[in-house]
Amino acid sequence: MSAKGWTGAAAVLGWFGLTVQLYLILIARWQGDASLLGGLVNFFGFFTVLSNILVATVLTADAFGRDASARRFWLAPSVVSGVLASILFVAIAYSLLLRHLWQPRGWQWIADGLLHDVMPLLFALYWWRRTHKGALRIGHVLAWSGYPLVYFGYVLLRGQMIGFYPYPFIDVAALGYEQVLLNALVMLAAFMLLGLCVVGLDRWQGKRRGQA
Repeated sequence: MSAKGWTGAAAVLGWFGLTVQLYLILIARWQGDASLLGGLVNFFGFFTVLSNILVATVLTADAFGRDASARRFWLAPSVVSGVLASILFVAIAYSLLLRHLWQPRGWQWIADGLLHDVMPLLFALYWWRRTHKGALRIGHVLAWSGYPLVYFGYVLLRGQMIGFYPYPFIDVAALGYEQVLLNALVMLAAFMLLGLCVVGLDRWQGKRRGQA
């Protein structure tokens, strides 16, 4: 399979996982006589979902997009690398903090595996093979960190309004603001450390390719 074909297949798989997850949320809301609009809002309230949307968007732009400013934006090394840091953060945080809390079955197991395991791995391979290396700087890590910071502010505001927090480590109702803020600082530090690792790999591979 060509590189384009492989990338296109990964893009389709990413959108499939997101579609399955959305369906499961909406059908659960439907069966519980709850608002479908509320289910849609909940769907977009997960960092996992948002990061997987970014992953699928980058892969789609590469495999199917025309040469335009939007495609060039999504395929810029700094953007692809920021998305990589985000999706790897999703995979690592889920494995360390959340995986043990539940045992998904059936279609939920499929969606769970695609969003937390398969797509992070595929995107890491995509970044390694398809993204130009050697252009990243330490400042990019600070720019990437704006994404989890904005997300954290959003979920706190939303949680205060409706009393729902998507992850237990940011549940103000259960932990209080002091502990949640401490958890958020630790998570932000971990995200930035991961971003630094991405920058380091980028520089290492860029030098290696330059020497070759």
